[in-house]
Amino acid sequence: MMAKTNILLNAFDDRWKKYRAQLKICKREFSEEAVHDLRVATRRLLAVLDLLRALDPHPRIQKARRTLKNQLDEFDDLRDVQVMLVDASEEVANFPELKPFEKWLLDREKRLLRKARKQIAESKSSDLEKRVEKIHTSIQENARGRRFQARLLETVDNAYLRAVQAYGQVDASQSATIHRLRIVFKKFRYVVEIAHPFLKGFPESHFERMHEYQSKMGLIQDIEIFLNTLADFGEGTASTSALEAVRRHYEKRHAESLSVYLKEKDEMLTFWRGAPDQSFPWEKKHVPLRRSSRDRGRGGNTRLRRRQPANPDREGTQENGEDRAGVEGIGGEVGSDPDQPVPPRSADGENLEESVPS
Repeated sequence: MMAKTNILLNAFDDRWKKYRAQLKICKREFSEEAVHDLRVATRRLLAVLDLLRALDPHPRIQKARRTLKNQLDEFDDLRDVQVMLVDASEEVANFPELKPFEKWLLDREKRLLRKARKQIAESKSSDLEKRVEKIHTSIQENARGRRFQARLLETVDNAYLRAVQAYGQVDASQSATIHRLRIVFKKFRYVVEIAHPFLKGFPESHFERMHEYQSKMGLIQDIEIFLNTLADFGEGTASTSALEAVRRHYEKRHAESLSVYLKEKDEMLTFWRGAPDQSFPWEKKHVPLRRSSRDRGRGGNTRLRRRQPANPDREGTQENGEDRAGVEGIGGEVGSDPDQPVPPRSADGENLEESVPS
């Protein structure tokens, strides 16, 4: 069994190796899949850096984090466009008036892919490598401290407190409040995935439940991004009236997704202890843990699986395993939550690799 004091160090080293490997692959064989894998590897590395920053707020950690976060932000528009393309290709058979919008998205995707290829080709990691070496050493030193485990759990407590505060501010009529909760909940979720080996009796079902809870909030945001982009497109092409039926369809989907989330909103309060001196939910035998919605039948919004947060990956807590839990930065903005690969588009969709000149 891996020593608990090595968990954070091994997680950091594994994520750094994966990040470097994915960056090399993306430079050598640029593709949509390679860009996605680089994004995921970047998020995984940011996970540990955010946790380390809470334990040891050294400037070098903040500088390393800023470098990675800036790189990640460069791909946000591309990811949003690709998600919208998947949706448009699924709906165009029912709404032929979406075809011009789909073509507009394809053209925009080509431009963003060319930009991404150039940014990746020009990226340098020498300064980041030097900081990573020093961070590795600092982890070894901090892990020897007597209060290391206590400080780690304090970090999770604080992350959960921020999520509970955002939860208390959720207003169904103000979707921005749900998106703020999604941002802070995502950080809490990923910190738990890293720290859970320190928790006796932690239930594996918690990972799937947190994953699904986050995905419900993310779907609401995805539909809003689609509606806003569609409105901008309509204004620029005088197609507003032609797209009215499409707009009503997506507004209905948005209302349905919001309803699904609000029905299970209170599940947020079952993921962690309310205060450091309280028991964890899984320690209270009289409080049954909710089953994953995947075990409750096929009811509900089937579109939830179209785009979800990265699946929980706990292998890194085992010896010689790979720890892939990720955390985004602490100051993240209200935006999309792109962690999953974009599903294949319809048969008439364009090959993205061919659309980007070498």
